[in-house]
Amino acid sequence: MALFSSSTQDIPEASSVPRHVAMIMDGNGRWAKKRFMPRIMGHKRGVETVRDVVKQCIDLGVEYLTLFAFSSENWRRPPDEVKFLMGLFMEALKREAAKLHENQIRLVMIGDRSRFDPLLLKEIHAAEKLTEHNKRLTLTIAANYGGRWDMMQAMQRMLHAHPEKTSSFSEQDLAPFLSMHYAPEPDLFIRTGGEQRISNFLLWQLAYTELYFTDTLWPDFDREAFRLAVDSYRQRERRFGRTSEQLTRNA
Repeated sequence: MALFSSSTQDIPEASSVPRHVAMIMDGNGRWAKKRFMPRIMGHKRGVETVRDVVKQCIDLGVEYLTLFAFSSENWRRPPDEVKFLMGLFMEALKREAAKLHENQIRLVMIGDRSRFDPLLLKEIHAAEKLTEHNKRLTLTIAANYGGRWDMMQAMQRMLHAHPEKTSSFSEQDLAPFLSMHYAPEPDLFIRTGGEQRISNFLLWQLAYTELYFTDTLWPDFDREAFRLAVDSYRQRERRFGRTSEQLTRNA
């Protein structure tokens, strides 16, 4: 059973602090290119930004942070870059898992793991197991993830578990099988790097999420840049299909 209801079925509680922030970390390669450095140096610097954003979320009181690290389409990148990213992923897991646990941060990985090296899978499982009971912040890393893949795998798993639902099923039937069934839908989506699209990320979950796009490249996404995103979110009127007048009457 899903832990949280859908924003298309119920009206979530809205507060000045986003409970769940989802981010596409874009611009590592361009950051490096501007400095006449190899693209991989941008990815290395991007890992440091991840640490900073995690700290900022804890300071702010965000409960869930979801980061799009590697999409199912990113396998189309040059093989050397993909190999480096997988190695960086492995290195980060080995180095950061204990620190996450010390700070009561739960780590969850979502995405299709079938293409990952067995050693990487072992590190992912160990990090998730170590941190599974932590409650201060849930950090979700989406790797080899795609929103359409998520819906398809959820459908397949649901029908396998409940073959009687072949001809008729509801949103509530499917929701427990989605990758992020354990988290509320994102309140705030942030994409760095200047692009203004969601790129097959959390297609189901972003239905009523507030979208924020910034030209800031991911390695430069500092505390001030994060504050600007949250300030923008705080100025939004979250109606969830209602009118402004209804919000005023219910205030």
